[in-house]
This record gives sequence, structure tokens and C-alpha cells, in this order.
Amino acid sequence: MPQFPYKSFCWSLGTTSFRTKSFNKTIEEQLKLLRDFWNVPDNAPLSWSGNADLQTKYYDFMKKNNFVDGNANNKPKDAREKTSGLVDLGIIDDARRITPAGLSLLKICDHGDFRGDNVFQIDKDSYIYLKQMLKVSNAISTDYVRPFIVLLYVLNQVGELSSDQFKYLLPLCINCEITEEIVSKLSSGGIDINETILKILMEKDNYKNALDYFLANSVTESVLMDIGMNRKSRTYDKPYYELYKSLYNVYVLGNKNKAYDVYLATKKVNIGIWWRDYLFNTIASSRIKNHPLSCLKANAFDEACDDNSFKKIFFEVMHLFKAKATLSDYYDLNRRYVKTTDCVLFIDGKVKLDIAPHAIFKNVIDSLYEDAYTNSDNLTEDVELEEINSSFAVDEPTIVKQISEELGITATTIQEVKDKIEDERYERLNHLIDTKFTDSNLLYLFDCFKNRTDDEIQKMVTDNADVPTIFEYILGLAWYKISERKGKILDYLKLSLDSDLLPKEHAQGGEADIVYEYEASSDYPAHSMLLEATLADSTNQRRMEMEPVSRHLGQHLLKNGNMNSYCVFATNFLHINVISDFRSRKSTPYYDSQDYSKYVDGMKIIPLETAELKTIITKKLTYKQLYVIFDEAYKSSIAPHEWYKNKIVDML
Repeated sequence: MPQFPYKSFCWSLGTTSFRTKSFNKTIEEQLKLLRDFWNVPDNAPLSWSGNADLQTKYYDFMKKNNFVDGNANNKPKDAREKTSGLVDLGIIDDARRITPAGLSLLKICDHGDFRGDNVFQIDKDSYIYLKQMLKVSNAISTDYVRPFIVLLYVLNQVGELSSDQFKYLLPLCINCEITEEIVSKLSSGGIDINETILKILMEKDNYKNALDYFLANSVTESVLMDIGMNRKSRTYDKPYYELYKSLYNVYVLGNKNKAYDVYLATKKVNIGIWWRDYLFNTIASSRIKNHPLSCLKANAFDEACDDNSFKKIFFEVMHLFKAKATLSDYYDLNRRYVKTTDCVLFIDGKVKLDIAPHAIFKNVIDSLYEDAYTNSDNLTEDVELEEINSSFAVDEPTIVKQISEELGITATTIQEVKDKIEDERYERLNHLIDTKFTDSNLLYLFDCFKNRTDDEIQKMVTDNADVPTIFEYILGLAWYKISERKGKILDYLKLSLDSDLLPKEHAQGGEADIVYEYEASSDYPAHSMLLEATLADSTNQRRMEMEPVSRHLGQHLLKNGNMNSYCVFATNFLHINVISDFRSRKSTPYYDSQDYSKYVDGMKIIPLETAELKTIITKKLTYKQLYVIFDEAYKSSIAPHEWYKNKIVDML
């Protein structure tokens, strides 16, 4: 039996077994679990490698701590897979021990302070990820490639990539020759993705030899399994024999009325959806069955004039779709790993570097690219950038100059650069609101929060944060619009945002508040407004929210001394006793628990259901209008069970 082994033709970041939502949070929780697991005296001296009992024990430890659900059929394998992504990042080693790089990340998580102070203008954890990603490499046969450096090089050369170019072409850049070929085609503006993939595949010996073998032999089920080069098992390629025969019947023998047989054959192929999209102009099986001729698209098989030309087309289409399916499978993880750096923007179907990273990398890329096809010897270490590549060893004035040139400004201090970058971020935020978070989309999202259609929420916003975190974020954006886009909402949001200005969740989390600052105007005095958001239902709302909301506002008033400040509490459903408790806070003192001589006489808390938030958005009410309504409601003496309906709902 001839051997045409599968050989990797692309790089990938992580492993598909580590595909996970809330990526940052999951990594941080896993690090904390590993720290706790190895701190158990009985576990500390044991070795991970080949120790199925210990791996089972760790799986059970994850389950006990609610990190995994259910009961895995193969606990050791599941334990390995759940930690594999951290090994790839170098924050744990093969023995599943936390590395110096991992310890640095853990320290940031433990402190809960993610706001960065680095020249890239990214969060502290993102800075750790950036350094790690510059070192992460893939082994391709006997060679290496560092995917993130390749990405930086390509973006520096061509400016930006489309989502499809990032998905299908970038991972093919596994050596200097292929990278330069793809960069050249991208720069000329005339690149065909399918043609490029096929050209790269067909230049490889295993594909050349497999095609020669295919052309020289009669087609059997065994032959098709030989040339399939399946990554897992040749038996997965058995269904291609039936597909081959049905296609041959339609395109070589001319029986196009048998197109439905082709459709049925594609249903048995693992990636049959690629074939159906290529061959048919409809997804309706009944239409294909009843009107086969009108359902066939023009495609390469139309050009088959004999057995060998048909075989060649079949071989190329088969491996093109296999390659694209593999690249599609890797896309999500590649994007998640890249996004941990907060240096790359994925917006409007384009992939490009953010301003500060682009300016900095532009000046070091030549030196950095020399390391693109090497293996790093300090992946697990927490090193300075200049230890990764000496070209990063530049002083602050040089960095200010680099970023100033990128921005087209004349700046002399890093603060001036930060101010300009902040202006640009607000331009992007307003574009995001105008395109992604329109009033109609906000109204729809609030319905989704009400009905807890969580998948739809994460699809519309991001899956790198849980739904309660997204609720805070959407509430903050809505309030920014209500406030006529005045104020520094990116500072007021006590959430971490990624480079695309979407929320990312951390294991510990920080403050749960959005603290909006209002300067004095003719409509209201200077004050802070705390926005507290919860999706807790009626059963848990009293227990979870009454004390924290009062405590957050009380501590804020004690610390800042401005008694005009107050809190708006937003939720899907208001429990009557939550309303009653918040109304009672109007005349209830709040004491400093460390010094009873310090207290506030009362607090102003205004509860709002999402139904009223929708009313505010629909009627385009502004904050200066709401302030009057809230202030009058606060001063009212009406009983709690009537207060919300009469003083909030009706007034809005």
C-alpha cells in the first residue's frame, strides 16, 4: 500500500481541543486551579507526564471547582486537553507547572488591576500575552515558524488583511519563500485564495506523488483512501468513493439528471457542505431532486474532457476543500490567540494593527522578522521585550517620535501621544455605536437580556465575556448615548476592553460599577452616577444586590464627599422588596465600618427595569431630562409599592 502521509501545510495557534469562550477568563481560572492543585501536599511531588491517575485527579479537581461539567469518558485526556492551550502559550510547561511567565500573569490577575502603563497602550495582561506571542512557535516538519511575527511582517508589508485572507492565506506562511510569494500577490491586489492554496499544496511532494498515483491507477475505495491523506484515519475518506462515482456519472458520462445522487453522496462526506456550496445553487434538497439540471452551478468539473482530466480536478477540489476546512477550523483559535495581545484590530471585515503597535513594530520589523522561522529558547520566561529582540531597546523619546509620525502629529511627550490615541479610540467607539450598537440593536439586545437568549447576545457582541459582563457593557454604551456622548465612557466603564473596544472578562473581575462623571451645568450640579447592572432573577436579587449596591454607593460617597452623587440600578425584573430597600436608604445612615464617626445621612438609589431603559432609548430621552425625573422621584414620599409605577414608569 502506497504511503502519502499528511504533512502540515500551515501553522496554527493552540489546539482545537482548547477552543473556548471567555478566553482570557478561562486561561486565568485554569492558572489559578493549577496553582491550587499543585499546592495540595499530596500532589506537589508527583509527575504529570504519563501519570493517568494524577491527570484523572486533576480532572476531578476541575469538576469540583465547577470548571468542567458532566463526566468525561476519558478523564486523563480531557485534563491534558483543558491545559494544552496554556502549554502552547508558555505560561505552563509540559509538566503542567506554572512558568515564570505564567506567574507574572497570575500576579496581575490576583491584584485585579489590568490597566496598562506600557508604550503599546494595552492592558497589563495583554502585554504579557504580547511578549509570549512574539515567542510562540509552531514546528512544521523539522522547521519552525512564529505565527505572530509573521502576522506582524505581513501587516507591515500590506497594511491590512481581509478576514478571509487572515483565515486562509496567512497560516500558509510557514517559510520565507511562501510568505514573500503571498505578500507579493497581496501587494499587487490580485490574489485568488483558492488558486494560492492549491499552488502551495501541489508544490509539496506528498501531493505530487499522490496525484501521480491517482492518475496511474483505477479508482477504488482503497485508492481514494490512499490519496486522501487524512490527518486522523484513512477510513474517514471512504465516502469519497461514492462521491467520485456520482460526479463521474454526471460530468464525464453526461447524466446531469443524476445530480441528486451527487447531493446524497456529499451528505456522507465529513466536509460535504463545501462540496454542496461548490456544486449547487440551492440548499433545498427537494429542488435538487425535482429539478437537477437547473440546480447545478458552473464549476471546474464542466471542463473535464476525459478520465485523467476529471481525476485531476477531483483530486484538486478534494484537497482544496480539505485544506480550507482545516484552515477554517483553525481560524477561531488563531483569532483568539492574536486578540489576547490587544495589538490587532478585527473590525469591519478587516485585520490590521492598532496605532501604537503599528508605529512601534514598523520600526523593528526587519530585525524581528529575522526570528520568524526560529524556535524561541525562552518561551516560558517572563523577559523584557529587548530580550526577545534587541531592536526593542529604544528610549521613550524615540517611541514618542515613532508614534507621532504614525499619527501625523508633533508630540514631545508620551502623554500627548496617549491623548491622541484616546481621541482615535473614541472615533472608533462612535463608529462602533453607529454601526453595531444602533438604537434598534440596543432595543433588541435588551429583549435578549430579558429573555436570556445568551447565544444570540454573544453572537451580536462577543463571546469573550459572559452575558452579565456584556449587560454592563451595553448599559454603559446606552448611557453614553443618553448622555449625548459626553464624558469619558471608556474610563467610566470598569471593564477591560479588547483592541476592538469589546468587553473581555477576567477570572476575578474588578469593580462591578460603571461610574459616570458629570460636570456642573445649568441642568444639574457636578456629581457622579454609579450604574449598577444585574441579571439576577427575582429569587436571587435581594440576596445578591441589595447590600452590594448600597455598599458601593456608600463607600463612594464617603470617599468623595459629593452628596449629589447617586446610583442607578438596572435589571430585568425589580423585586418589590429591592425597591423598598432602596427607597429606605433615603433616610438610613451608612457608616464607615472602620470609623463610626464617618457616615452619610442617606443615599439616592434609582432602580430601573430594562423595559424603562427601552422607553428611554425609544423616546430618545437625554440625561438632563432623566436627572429631573430621577430627582423628583427621589424626593417623593409615596409608598414603595406605588412609587416605581407612578414616579418612574409613568413619568418616563
